[in-house]
Amino acid sequence: MNDEKKKALLALKTARGQIEAAIKMIEEGRYCVDVSNQIIATQSLLKKANLLILKQHMYHCVKEAFEHNKGDEKIDEIIDILSKLTEK
Repeated sequence: MNDEKKKALLALKTARGQIEAAIKMIEEGRYCVDVSNQIIATQSLLKKANLLILKQHMYHCVKEAFEHNKGDEKIDEIIDILSKLTEK
């Protein structure tokens, strides 16, 4: 497992803990703004993990695809992912 994947895994595990904390906060009837801040922090970690995975994909899979004249497929994948990230 390379460095990007290790960092992404750590971010995802941390996000999992934050999700569990947000659930507990709701169950305990905690202040809504505090719960919202917890959810925002979790979303930030998920975005970070996704960026790290995409970075790894670009530097390894996409680079290798271009070396074997198969880059167009990988570009289409990235465009698809970017369109999902920019949807509202």
